[in-house]
Order: sequence, then structure tokens, then C-alpha cells
Amino acid sequence: MADPVSSRTSPGDPARYRPAPGSIPDEPGVYRFSDAHGRVIYVGKAKSLRQRLNSYFADLAGLHPRTQQMVTTASSVQWTVVSTEVEALQLEYNWIKEFDPRFNVRYRDDKTYPVLQVTMGEEFPRLSVYRGPRKKGARYFGPYAHAWAIRETLDTLLRVFPARTCSGGVFRRHGQMGRPCLLGYIDKCSAPCVGRVDAEEHREIVEDFCDFLAGRTDHLVRQLEKRMAAAAQELEFEKAARLRDDIGALRRAMEKQAVVLGDGTDADVVAFAEDELEAAVQVFHVRGGRVRGQRGWVVEKVEPTSTEQLVERFLTQFYGEQAALAGAADDATQPVPREILVPTLPAEIASITEWLSGLRGSRVQVRVAQRGDKRALAETVARNAGEAFTQHKLRRAGDLTARSAALQELQDGLGLDSAPLRIECIDVSHVQGTNVVASLVVFEDGIARKSEYRRFEIRDGAQGGDVASIAEVVRRRFRRYLSETAGDAGNGAGDQGDASTTAAHPDAAEPIGRPGIDPETGRPRKFAYPPNLLVVDGGQPQVEAAADVLAELGITDVALCGLAKRLEEVWLPGDPDPVILSRTSEGLYLLQRVRDEAHRFAITYHRQRRSKNMTVSALDGVPGLGPARKAALLKHFGSVRKLRNADAAEIAALPGFGKRTAEAVLAALAPQEPDGGGS
Repeated sequence: MADPVSSRTSPGDPARYRPAPGSIPDEPGVYRFSDAHGRVIYVGKAKSLRQRLNSYFADLAGLHPRTQQMVTTASSVQWTVVSTEVEALQLEYNWIKEFDPRFNVRYRDDKTYPVLQVTMGEEFPRLSVYRGPRKKGARYFGPYAHAWAIRETLDTLLRVFPARTCSGGVFRRHGQMGRPCLLGYIDKCSAPCVGRVDAEEHREIVEDFCDFLAGRTDHLVRQLEKRMAAAAQELEFEKAARLRDDIGALRRAMEKQAVVLGDGTDADVVAFAEDELEAAVQVFHVRGGRVRGQRGWVVEKVEPTSTEQLVERFLTQFYGEQAALAGAADDATQPVPREILVPTLPAEIASITEWLSGLRGSRVQVRVAQRGDKRALAETVARNAGEAFTQHKLRRAGDLTARSAALQELQDGLGLDSAPLRIECIDVSHVQGTNVVASLVVFEDGIARKSEYRRFEIRDGAQGGDVASIAEVVRRRFRRYLSETAGDAGNGAGDQGDASTTAAHPDAAEPIGRPGIDPETGRPRKFAYPPNLLVVDGGQPQVEAAADVLAELGITDVALCGLAKRLEEVWLPGDPDPVILSRTSEGLYLLQRVRDEAHRFAITYHRQRRSKNMTVSALDGVPGLGPARKAALLKHFGSVRKLRNADAAEIAALPGFGKRTAEAVLAALAPQEPDGGGS
């Protein structure tokens, strides 16, 4: 391994600390960027150091915003030449572990997972729930999702393996008292504290318990069955009944660890759910065909990261850490399983597999599940990752401090006069220009107000694409706002929150009561309150179209921005360049959640309309049957199938229907006989 080479200059423009031309070797190696204080902020590896490092010193405008932030924060770059890709993997892992760089993806649990600890180094080993670093002289089983899962497992197994679970103080106290604790009286502890069993007998109990948790379950069950049969043969029926109950307890514990792979496979199954800024990771640990543990966490993408790169970094960081933990404890389990199932294979899979095999001491296979039970399990893990990612977002959204910070960051980042306490977002949904609909969602104080959501059927903008559709929705929404605040709320409000297209007349009479309040119900009208911030799903074209409409209507007190999906850029009207909010910004997260909710609501409405159009198409062309009568038929009968099975009298009995119309409906729904040709 070569000695580190460095180039140091002042921070700022990356060109100031760019290494001299030709000084970067064209060889594989590992590099690290450091800031002005000497702190390592990013670690990476490359097959060609020259090509990779030169890419960081290209035109800043062509770099991803996160990469721009990294290279402008750095003030020096160092590298170490290595001879093999496996050596590069090892060095990269060591540097990431040593320096903890802020711009690297860091696989850390979002919580400390509890494990079952067995203190084999003590004279009388103890079983307990444990969190923290691994220690010599102990074995560990897990991780478990919850501490109560460990306690539940112990409660089931202690009747079969009555090992000590008490602390050292309790153990000594009962030894001095000469009587066991409650668990000793109910036979869930062998009571070594009072000498019911000696140290050797108690250790045998603990070792059987460890064998059971390690997967050697069938052997233990067969032993108990033989002992039960022998006891029954010797007419010791009470002992046989106790052994029968023990076997039942073991089988109940085994049932909770469901068999997912019938061939007894030892594997880890890994899945990701991700967006541009974060990724949720879920891992199922399968040993002996049973799920023995599960863990998951959320990582931040500080630079553009593909799924292949996430997998590569997971394999190196996670299993490197597992090997370190296993080395610090007397854990007989392997740190790396024989097989690792991942959603996609990284580019350097050969060197990664070689490195993992070195950690295990035998061959390791990394692959993508293609079919059968393993594919089904991989899909289950992926669903768990997606659910965990959703819950992570909801937890952040539900935090009051985070919401307050998000609103403040939006005020500062977008240059608003005040925090946007009411945010509305517009999204458009269609399939190749058909069934074009739009949604308008409302967030107040960072929380969705679903009662304020509105849906629009696009009329004028359907032929003009998303830009024209956005303009139409903005026009209809704010014309309705002008109408309702002027007291002229009767101008043809459409169904499902559709806005009126008629503005209030300038000579309209002064409204009675408070503007925006319906005098009959006393409730706010649908569009009576304007948002502090209007968000459109899209980039500069959509923002400019919405801004033109607001200017046309004379709306000057509503801030406007657009959120583009590709790089999560925030566009403001009249600005040629987007606003780049920090990737850790709660304000950006709030905008993403508002945009995603608008997209979900629009997609749902679009699917409803498309399904409805497909359903009622069989009734098209029936004389005298318009949209209202079609809706009445479907509402009464529930479906076209039930309508087809009705008779003419039932249809004719509906209000507005007669015998002739009923017969026409049934004729339209009757199966068509195939054309048999000419006579």
C-alpha cells in the first residue's frame, strides 16, 4: 500500500486545492476529502484515481448540488494507492469507520435493537435483555424488534430451560435468605442460588437453551419425546405429562419463528425503499429456514446514490461492523451468512464477494432472488422497507418541532414575509392526455387538512398539457376565491370542489355578514381563504403559467413556488435559477410531503374517473339516458352486472324512468349474438 499523497490549499473554489496535472496516479485507490479544520468529510474508492478525482474538479454547474456542497466545503484531498479491489474495499471501510465522514451514506440503526444476552463467562450464566456493545464472555441472539419479544420468548422457554434470569444482587440476596424467588417456586428457574442444581447442571441447561436458539430445535424435541415415552412406559405419568407440556412449549416457540425457506437456508435478505434524499433499509436474518431476527433503519443520501451503490455500501459497512462485533464477543454465530439476497447486484460484486468470504472464512454468495420462496421473501422484506419508510416520514411530519422548523426554513429559504401557515399544492394527473384531472391539497401548520382538499375536472387545459392544466386550475380556484370573498358565492360551483369560472362583478352589492362565511350554515365557503404559499408540481414553465394567472386576477398576496421532481429543485417566478434547499432541510421535506400528497390525491381521482367511464360505457347511446340517469341506475343497482340481471319493471319503477327507457337499457346490456353471415 502506498503512502498517502495530499494537496492542501485554502477552502472555497475547488480549483484552489486541485492537485497539479499529472500528479494523480492512474491506479486503483481510496481517496478522502477534508475541510479547512482537517476533518474528513468524504471517503471514496476508484479503479482509476485520476479519472474519479478529476470528475470532482469539473465545472461546478455540471455537478449534483450535494456534490457541489461537498467539494466547496473541502479544502484538501488525499489518496492512497492500493494493489487490489479487495484491499480498496477494506481500506474504504476502515476510513469510514475511523473518520465518520458527514457526506458518506452511514448505515446506522435508527434505534438500538435489543438482543438476548447469555453471560457464559459467569459461574451461573444469566439470560437477559441487553442493549449496547458486545462483551467478551457472552453470547448474543437476535436482534429482536422489541424487548417484549425477548421477554415473551423467555417466558415460553423457561419452563423447558429453567435458567437464571435475575441480576447479581438478587441472586446473592436469595442465596443468603436460603429460599428462591417466585420463578424458582413456579419451576421457571432451577434455583441455583439455593443449591437445587449445581453449576455444572445449570450450565447444561443454559447450553441446551443456546442450542435451541441457534437452530438445533429438532434434536431437542426428539430427546424430550424419547424421555416422555420412557416415563410413560415406566408409569411415571406425572413426569410424562410435564415433558409433554415442555414439548408443546418448544413447538409454540418454534411456530413464532415461521419457516420461510423450506430448505433450511442460512441467508440475509436485504431490501430498500428510497427517494432522492433518503433510503430505508430492512434486513431479515434467516437461519435454518426460520426468521431469527429483523432490523431496519433509514440512511441519508448526502450525494446522488443509486440502488447499486446503496447495496455496495451496505455490504461493506454492515458486515464489516458485524465482524467487529463478533470479534468482541464469544458469539459462535458467523458474522456473514452463506447467502445474501439483495435487490440488485453492485458493479464490483466479484471483489465484494471475495472480501465477504474472507470475513466469514468460507464462500459467500451474493445474488438477486429470481423465483420461488426466496423471491417471495424478498418481496415481503421490500414491503416492510416501504412501510418503514412511510412511518419514518410520518414520524417526522408529526413532530411539532420539526413542523415549526420546516415553516421557518421555508420562510427564510423562499424569502417570504411570514411563515406559510397555509400551503396549497396543485397536481395534474392523466394518461396520454385523457381523463385529465387535478387535485388541490391543503396543509395548515404543516398538517394535512383533508376536509379542505378539492378535485378538478380539466376542461380548457386538457389539450394544452400540464402547463395549461395548471393555469386552468389556478384560474378557477382564485376566481372562486374572489367570488366568495365578495359575497357572490352563487356562481355555479361545480361538483367535487370544482371552482366557478365567473369572477365577481365589480358593481356587486356589499355582502351581508363576514366575507367568506356562508350566512346560512355559518361555515367557511370552500375557497374563502387564500393560501400563504401556493405550490405547483413542476418546474419553471408551470410556475410561470401560475404566476401569469395570479397577475391576471390581481392576486398579489399569495407566494408561489414549484417543486421539480428530478432534483427536488424549488422554482420561484421570475428567477432563472432554482433555489436549492439543504437536503437535511425540514422545509424541503414538508414541500415534498405536500407534493406527494397532491400526487396521491390526483392519482386516486383519476383512477376513479377512468373506472367510472369504463363502467358506464355500456350504457352510452341509449336513447333518453343521460349522465344523471346513468348515475341514478348505478346508484340504485350498484353495478352494471346487477343492472343486467334486473327486469324492466324494476328499472321502470325508478323516478324518471318509463317502460320504454327500461327496455332500451336492457337491450343495450343484452349479450350480442355473433354475426352468422348472409342468408
